[in-house]
Amino acid sequence: MNSPQYQGPGPYNTPHYTAPVPPVPSPRKPSRAKAWITHGAVAFVALLIGTGIGSSGEADADGKAGASAKPGPTVTATATATETAKAAPAPTVTKTVTAKPKNTEKPGPPSTFSGDGEYLVGEDIAAGTYKTAGGDGSFGCYWARLKDASGEFDAIIANNNLEGPGRVTLNKGEYFQTKRCAEWKKAG
Repeated sequence: MNSPQYQGPGPYNTPHYTAPVPPVPSPRKPSRAKAWITHGAVAFVALLIGTGIGSSGEADADGKAGASAKPGPTVTATATATETAKAAPAPTVTKTVTAKPKNTEKPGPPSTFSGDGEYLVGEDIAAGTYKTAGGDGSFGCYWARLKDASGEFDAIIANNNLEGPGRVTLNKGEYFQTKRCAEWKKAG
């Protein structure tokens, strides 16, 4: 008879087999990220509460604070017992913001314009030297400086028919007439 041969330790070859025990992980320390999140949440809630308190101190027309003040928002923060034990009280943060005054000046007249028309210099367009690329089609560009808007021939101070680029200097109070010209841009 053949007897089974011994093949070494194993679950089937030994009468008293014991399974290996997995190693027990060591206890972990609390992560720094959790501490940052906890402290950040407490600081954020404190900021919200401080903002609510600061915004509720409105004054009425007589300058008396609180006379017309409306209740501010209510913020409730809930923390677990472990978070409360670890978290230090957050400092109160106050930030003063000064509003910039609005610009009440009207913008000046435009320094670029196009299209046929008659413009009052200083009101419709800014005074200065303007340039154009010339005519915008098959005909030349016509411009005229006028002393008034009467439409009379003697109102013309200067005029020109351009076949190509050109420049004209316009003074405040004059009228400027343009026909079939490309866009006029202020050059100086």
